[in-house]
This record gives sequence, C-alpha cells and structure tokens, in this order.
Amino acid sequence: MFHAFLVKYGEIGVKGKNRYVFEDALIARIKQVLRPVEGDFLVTKDQGRVYVEAEGAFDYDETVAALQRVFGVVGICPVVKIPNQDYDGLLTEVLSYMHRMYEHTTKTFKVHTRRVNKKYPMTSMEVSAAIGAKIVEEFEGLTVDVHEPELLLHIELRNYICIYSEVIPGPGGMPLGTNGRSMLLLSGGIDSPVAGYMVSRRGVGIDAVYFHAPPYTSERAKQKVVDLAAKIARYTGTIHLHVINFTDIQMYIYDQCPHDELTILMRRYMMRIAERIAKDTGCLALITGESIGQVASQTVQSLAATNDVCTLPVFRPLIAFDKEDIVTIAKKIDTYETSILPYEDCCTTFVAKHPVTKPRVDVIRRSEQALMAQIDEMVEKALAEDEVIEIR
Repeated sequence: MFHAFLVKYGEIGVKGKNRYVFEDALIARIKQVLRPVEGDFLVTKDQGRVYVEAEGAFDYDETVAALQRVFGVVGICPVVKIPNQDYDGLLTEVLSYMHRMYEHTTKTFKVHTRRVNKKYPMTSMEVSAAIGAKIVEEFEGLTVDVHEPELLLHIELRNYICIYSEVIPGPGGMPLGTNGRSMLLLSGGIDSPVAGYMVSRRGVGIDAVYFHAPPYTSERAKQKVVDLAAKIARYTGTIHLHVINFTDIQMYIYDQCPHDELTILMRRYMMRIAERIAKDTGCLALITGESIGQVASQTVQSLAATNDVCTLPVFRPLIAFDKEDIVTIAKKIDTYETSILPYEDCCTTFVAKHPVTKPRVDVIRRSEQALMAQIDEMVEKALAEDEVIEIR
C-alpha cells in the first residue's frame, strides 16, 4: 500500500535562513542509511517536508528501521501520495485508504486537513468536515472526537495530495555533520557507547579511542569494543576506532605511584592521549561516559583532577544519569547485551583496592613528577603504534 514516507523533523524547523543546511544534512544522512536497504529510493524536500519514495519493490520493515536510526527525524509517516485532484477523487482515495487500514476498527477519529495549495476549491475546514461525515456514514466502528481522537487522519493538499494516519517515532536530535566531530573514550562497559550515541544525536560525528592492555586484556575484550563501535556506528555513521596499547604505561604507573591514585593517574594519561589523537584528526572535543559518583574516579573531585590535563572541551552527557537510565538507553540502541559480556578491559584490570575519592590536583601533579622521565616516551610509542580500525 505504501511506497512513500513523509519524514518529519523537529527543531530543524525553527532554524532561520540557514535551515536548508540542516535539511540538506538530513537528506544526505537518509540517503546514506538507505544504501544497503533493498530497493531504490528518491529522497526529496518540498516546503518543510522531506519525502522518501520507493521506486519499485522495496523492503518496508528494513526501510523504516533504517530511518529510525537517522538523527533529526522525529516521525516517519507511511503516506499515500497521489496527484492533485478534485474533491470526489480525493474522497475516493481517502475512503479506499480507510477501508484498507481501519475496515473493522472501533476508534474515535478526527480528520486534519492542511491546505498548502490555496487554489484548492474547498477550505481545510470544509474538507475535514465533509470527509469526516462520509467516514462516519461508511464505518460503523468509527466515531468523531475532535478533542482527543484515538485516530488522527491527515490530509495534505499541495500540488499533490498526501494521506496518512500513522506516525512512527524517530530518534529526534540534529542531523549528523552539523556540529563537527568529537573523540569518544570507548570502553567495553555500558556507559561510553550510550554517551557516544547521545552526543552524536546532537549532530556530532564521532571517532573513538580504546585503551587495550595485552596480555591483561584479551583479544575478546578488544573485539567486544569493536562490536560496540559497530552498533553505535549504525546511528553515528563511520567511526575510526583508535586502539592504543596502554600496557607499558599502566604498569609504569602501577610501579611508580601510590596505589590509591592509580585510577586517577591512568585516567589523566588516557585523556592526554585521547586529546592528542583528537587534535591530530580534527575532533573538537572529548566524550566520556562518566556519571557523578558512580565510581571512585567519577566524584566531582576526581573529575576535576581528570579535567586538569585537558584543553579541549569534555562532554559528559550521562553526568546526572542514574545507572537505570543509562541501561534503558543501552537496551534501546542494542549495546547492552554486548556491554555485559564478561571480557574485562584495562580500566577494570588495574583497579586499586582503596582508590582515593577526593583527590587534590596539586597532590596528583606531584605524583606525576616521578613519572615524567620515561612515561612521555611511552606515550609517544603508544601513539606511534596506534591501530586504526574503520567501522562503517
């Protein structure tokens, strides 16, 4: 029945004279996600509307699933799109639509007509009233409720006519590519993939860095992170995953520094390395999955100590989330089951028994003085051996 979709966007509509930039970015992303979908598609825009039209046979479910991964889309409406015609022709099309969709349905309904084509001989109110009356005559189970209808039938009168009643929710946000790129510190846990998804939802493209510590972390732990990156790449577009061998750096910190400061010191060096890669690759910020008070390294004092080594902005979209909130989103974007696989990464391998929860920045800086002679060389070596995996 449906060979076209009306794609609704949200806050793009309040943009001013540069709205076309966001619309074009949205259309480019829609075309990108539809490439692997069975079928040929034409994506167009017209007066605040974006349409996806299938040219021939196509996979309906796969098309809808792809569109639901496009940031900026708030609703996907399967539409009957037909050439403009007089009222009798319109009535015939609407009744045909209703018979195929709601033949044996018992619901309250309302007809909402939007007359963009001002040359149409009837006003929007007249069309809604006339068609609503015909539907009541023809369908015993449908009754009118203009205030809180269970079914809202939309009719759009343009240079063509669109009829639809179903709105499939999209992810919202802003189109990819409209807010630069950022570097995600990606681990095998639940939080960081969700953080990457949430920042990307605001139009930010992402790359990622993963700190690998063989032999203390296995190849399965690394593959787990690659799999997580692949899952979020369905939403965020291509991700360049930088795999950094962190073993020598971790062991050196472990040998030279107080063990209650291990986590903070390791996090500081991770942030330094991530920032170097970000600057080299044109990323404008760092992204982490930290949430206040979740673990010792995420107290406000610990976050301040970590931020001390950064010059780029650090985005922490989960900062005030409860764990349950994060898990809910992880399940929604299909990363949760992968995140809970029992393959530990370097963050969990070298955890101190009694980590400091209120570190002082001046004390942490003094502890780092003992590292400077060799650790800078280790950092340069790790960066030189950066393994980059392109994940589409």
